[in-house]
Amino acid sequence: MRDKSLKYVLVLPAVFVVFATAIWPLVESLRLSFTVGRLNRPNFPQEYLGFENYAWAFLEEPAFWNSVQVTAIYTLVTVVLTTVLALGLALLLSPGGRLRSTVQTLLILPFAMSPALIGVSFRFMFNPEFGLFDAFFSFVFPPLAHISWLSDPTLAFAVVVMADVWGWIPFLTLVLIGGLASVPRDTIEAAQVDGASGWRVFKDVTLPQLMPVLAVVIILKTIFSLKTFDQIYMLTNGGPGTATQTLSHYIYFSGLKYGQIGYSASVAWLMVIPMIFLTYLYAKHMFRKG
Repeated sequence: MRDKSLKYVLVLPAVFVVFATAIWPLVESLRLSFTVGRLNRPNFPQEYLGFENYAWAFLEEPAFWNSVQVTAIYTLVTVVLTTVLALGLALLLSPGGRLRSTVQTLLILPFAMSPALIGVSFRFMFNPEFGLFDAFFSFVFPPLAHISWLSDPTLAFAVVVMADVWGWIPFLTLVLIGGLASVPRDTIEAAQVDGASGWRVFKDVTLPQLMPVLAVVIILKTIFSLKTFDQIYMLTNGGPGTATQTLSHYIYFSGLKYGQIGYSASVAWLMVIPMIFLTYLYAKHMFRKG
């Protein structure tokens, strides 16, 4: 009996930490989403509003829909670009060679950097006066020199996407290299013996067997793209205007700058719903049998 109860006693500290850092804040934010919850009023009043915060976000707040649109486009572009480029690099590196381990070690370095540091680095590199890209274009293609990249909505969005893709390609490449290593070589060799071209081998043999890994990569990258905050905060702070303001930045902006804790909690829960669905898909692909 003592042995049966010991395992529960040992797991209690971990359960407590998860409850204190994840479950309780999640439940508390759900409760706050139905209240006024303004930080700029005495004693933090929490008058019950029902679904008014959610209705206001959907029907009365254009800034919310702008952040939804920015987040959707940002997620779609970064997921597609990162996955395609990472798959291309994985195919180039998968055959092996003496430099393979060195290249893989170098690949992980960008992912080891914090997103905030990546944001600061790209902000300085795209500075129109002393940035690295300004110096490069001044030497290679002068018409693109001295352009204020982060002051133009389209260019600023492109820089944000570029920073995200640069930071995530290495990790996804390593994951896909591992996935390619699990593809049986005999099936590839059999297709080559039958006279299949390289494209046909990839399309009909490699890609179908790589799909489970690709599905996990796409789901994982989608989750991280949807909740991107610190990199954008340090790079553009949602600007110029609201051109790069994602949902995470909008939640921060509404909650901590304007003190609308109840409203920002409701918007956060609107973002949690697709996150739960994506997390379910991720767990399903990761832990399914076979």
